Amino acid sequence: MSYQELESIARAMVVKGKGILAADESSGTIKKRFDSIKLESTEAARQTYRDMLFTTAGAAEYISGVILYDETIRQKSLQGEAFPALLGKLGVLPGIKVDTGAKALPGFPGETITEGLDGLRERLIEYRGLGAKFAKWRGVIDIGSGIPTQFAIDANAHALARYAALCQENGIVPIVEPEVLMDGDHSIERCEEVTSATLAATFAALHSHRIHLEGMILKPNMVISGKKNANRASRQQVAEATVRVLKRYVPAAVPGIAFLSGGQSSDEATEHLSLMNQISNLPWAVTFSYGRALQDASLKAWAGKTETFTAGQKAFFKRAKLNSLATTGKYAAAMEQDAA
Repeated sequence: MSYQELESIARAMVVKGKGILAADESSGTIKKRFDSIKLESTEAARQTYRDMLFTTAGAAEYISGVILYDETIRQKSLQGEAFPALLGKLGVLPGIKVDTGAKALPGFPGETITEGLDGLRERLIEYRGLGAKFAKWRGVIDIGSGIPTQFAIDANAHALARYAALCQENGIVPIVEPEVLMDGDHSIERCEEVTSATLAATFAALHSHRIHLEGMILKPNMVISGKKNANRASRQQVAEATVRVLKRYVPAAVPGIAFLSGGQSSDEATEHLSLMNQISNLPWAVTFSYGRALQDASLKAWAGKTETFTAGQKAFFKRAKLNSLATTGKYAAAMEQDAA
């Protein structure tokens, strides 16, 4: 695939008014989600849940792509159509999570390194054959006493860059996700400091690996106070600090930034995104790549019951629409009370 084709896919992923659904929960994570509604996490239940999201009428107006898990990209809809083909017919790009998770970084207590580079070239070839147009790899940076170390930041940046290079080699657009966690009690200032160091290292590594920036998407955290901080920064402060850091470290050549929600509530993630899009002169498209923040209301409305399948779709449609409005800066908190 040429650079031109990579650029075309990347631009389609962050087209105005649309964002990306992260439906790439691992087996362990989806089990926790299903536990919250007292539903056993069987393959059939997972298939039904993903089918509910993907076949929601009208959602494709607001969703440009879906990140799938290895199981999901191989599954079929309830009507018997492969999920990637179903999404493609709706005009939604299928993507795939390719890392194998964050594991303890030897010699660095409390820090992790994301694994999955071994055999990645061959897996990317297979995933492209299954219909994947883009991929995702998540590096995890935690904030705590004495961490993160520069070594951990650099190690994760290097892995992200190697993954991105393999993706582009195989005609797949990489979503580069360096996530600074919002766990803990750190201040927004500390988050800004760590996010700055993380983005600086990530783009230095991308440059060293000769990544075509126009053919990738960045999926960062927002600059936000830790969840346990007693004096958390306001939503306006989060928007301003996040844009400030991104303007310093993210080249304008990158076509789009699709934020992760990272443990924020659904309305919090949506309002932060909207406030950022009210700031003028952003050099990139600024949108969402949310998992929980798009799915929570839908999961609860569905609750694993056949008779509430449509209710789950209605809840998903509403959240997708609200986040679409946030990509244009037109979301308002009062809209949370409106019907879908």
